[in-house]
Order: sequence, then structure tokens, then C-alpha cells
Amino acid sequence: MDETPGPRRRSVRDWIVDVAMVVLAFLFGLTALVDPPHEPTPPPNSTVAVTVELAVLVAGCAALWWRRRWPLQVAGVLMAASAVFVMVGGAMLVALFSLAVHRPPRTSLPVFGVGVLAAWANISIHPDQNAPDLVMFLLSVAMMAALTGWGISVRHRRELVDSLRERAVHAEGEARLRAERVQHQVRESIAREIHDVLGHRLSMLSVHAGALEYRPDASEDEVRRSAQVIRESAHQALQDLREVIGVLRAPVGELPQPTMADLRQLVAEADHVGASVELSEDYEGSVPERTGRAAYRIVQEALTNVRKHAPGSDTRVRVSGEPGGELRVEVANGPSPDPGAEESHPAGSGQGLVGLAERVSLASGRLEHGPTADGGWRLRAWLPWPT
Repeated sequence: MDETPGPRRRSVRDWIVDVAMVVLAFLFGLTALVDPPHEPTPPPNSTVAVTVELAVLVAGCAALWWRRRWPLQVAGVLMAASAVFVMVGGAMLVALFSLAVHRPPRTSLPVFGVGVLAAWANISIHPDQNAPDLVMFLLSVAMMAALTGWGISVRHRRELVDSLRERAVHAEGEARLRAERVQHQVRESIAREIHDVLGHRLSMLSVHAGALEYRPDASEDEVRRSAQVIRESAHQALQDLREVIGVLRAPVGELPQPTMADLRQLVAEADHVGASVELSEDYEGSVPERTGRAAYRIVQEALTNVRKHAPGSDTRVRVSGEPGGELRVEVANGPSPDPGAEESHPAGSGQGLVGLAERVSLASGRLEHGPTADGGWRLRAWLPWPT
């Protein structure tokens, strides 16, 4: 709630409340005319005194119209007037309540203290012969205390509502950011999966299509074998694409993922492309699903890069490790026997190795890659193998 005064356009509810407060304050002031306090010595100019009281009452009720903009000033003026005039007491009570609503207790409570002194001054100036002064004083203080407490309660309730509304807006913003972050992670995961799955198949298509293009003197058997591999690879790529699209349609976790059991088939398919790919496995026990999937993707991406950058080169795939330690994956290839063959393949974007580094990092592993002394390339990864 704002503590600084400022103009605010009144709503329909504000108009109704303001008019009601002015009318109630005016009627409360008129009750003093029903049974006016009996002075010890009635003044000879009582008519003038009543006229002045009515004028102050009208002015005090009119001042209530600006109590929202200047609650402290209006309450202070009416508090001072209530110390001398009787009829303005109702307007003073409304102003005190409004002050407690629009200003913190550190402001409204001192004004309440001033009101207690004003009430005692009013009773001293206008004693009531029908009731003891102490009773009238305590009654006045009780009314002011009740309205001040009520106003503070209304203020705290409004602050609570504003705080809950702000928290709801903040929580909604955080939920939206979390949803966007999760959506971004899902998109990255799908993009990585598409790259890993289709990149392997399409690289095989590229190898054989390039061979047909750059070897017009190929024999009929070689052309037929290349066409068969192209057809099978295209069919398998279509199947893989359907599985990847299934990620978007199926609930999380329902799509089957490759494991270490599929590694031999992957190497066998790469070996049929035309280059020699040797697989060496030196481990015992069952590799955890997450670790095996990461190892499969590492070998898959490495073989894809070999076909792109060193087609026809001899490649060695070595997987070793033990439970409770690490699963070591190494893919090394020599230089391409045909240096000009790489020109028939489009240059890669480098995102494959970036994606592998991210995948290995998510698996809490390490990744190294770089050229070898003989002009080839080696990629090594270490993945944790929990018992």
C-alpha cells in the first residue's frame, strides 16, 4: 500500500463509501443538538455558538472528501477542531479511521494520542451535567481506540492481500520460466537425438552416393551393392526418424533407447560401408542403461565423423572397464587412403562433438579428442560405472 499521498481516480465503490462517511459524520454531529451539554452558566449568545458549531460541522464533513489524498493533514485539523467544538467529533472519528487505514501505525498511533488530549480538552470546555467527566472521557477514548484498531486491521488485511497477490504473480512468473527451461531442455534433447540417430544413417548414404558419383568406372556388382546399402540405410533412417518423432507423441520414458547390446550391430553396419572397423570389448558384467546409452552414442558419433572426414580409413573401437570404476570408450582411425575423398562430403558444423561433450558431461564423465601422430584421429571417453 502506498504511503505517499497521490491523486487517484475514485471508483464507484469509493464514491459510495465517501458519501456514506460524510453523511454519517454529519448525522453524528447533529446528535449534539438533541441533548446539548448543560453549561454551568448558559451563555447569552447560545444561538451564535450553535451557528458556529454547525459551520464547523459542515466544514469538517467537507474536509473528509480529501481524507484519502491527505489523511494526516485532515485528521490533524479535525483533531484540533474537536478539542473546542462538539459537533465535529464524528468527522474527527472518520478521519482517524481513514488515517489508520492509509498510513502505518507509527503515524496513526501518535495522532491517536493527540486525540486523547483533544477529548480531555473538549470535556473540560463542555462538561456534561448528565454523566461524570471521567465516564465521558473514557467513552470518547474507547471510540477512538476502536476505530483506530479497526483501521489498522483493515490496513494489515489489505497489505496481506497485496502480498499474496504479488507472491502469486511471482510464482506464476517462476513457473513460466521453469516451463520454458524444461521446454528448452526437451528441445535440446530431441535435437541431440535427431543428430545422433539420423547423422549416422545419412553419413552412410553420403558415402555410397559419393562413391557412385566419383567412380563412374565402378563395376556392376559394386553399383548394385552401393544401391542396396543406400536403400537399406534410407529405410533404416526412416525407421529411426519415426522413433524420434515418437518422442513427441509418447509419454516420457516410453521410447526404447540403444544400449551396449546394440553396439556390435552398430559396428557391423559401419564395417559394411567399405572401411574396416574393429571392435574390442574388454569388460564383464552388465553395463548400466544410462552409461551404455552414452557409450553407444559416443561410438555412433565417432564413426559418423570418420565417414565424413576420413572415409575408407581403418578404425578401431575399444570398450573396456569394470563395475565400481569407469567404462572407457576409445575410437581411433588412421588417415584416409584417398585424401580427395573428403571433398565429396559436406563439411560438418562441429555440433556433433559439442553434443557429445554435453552428453558425457551429463553422465558425469570426461571426453578427449584430437589428431594422432600418423594423421588420424582419436576420441576417448571415461564414463562412471557404479556398482
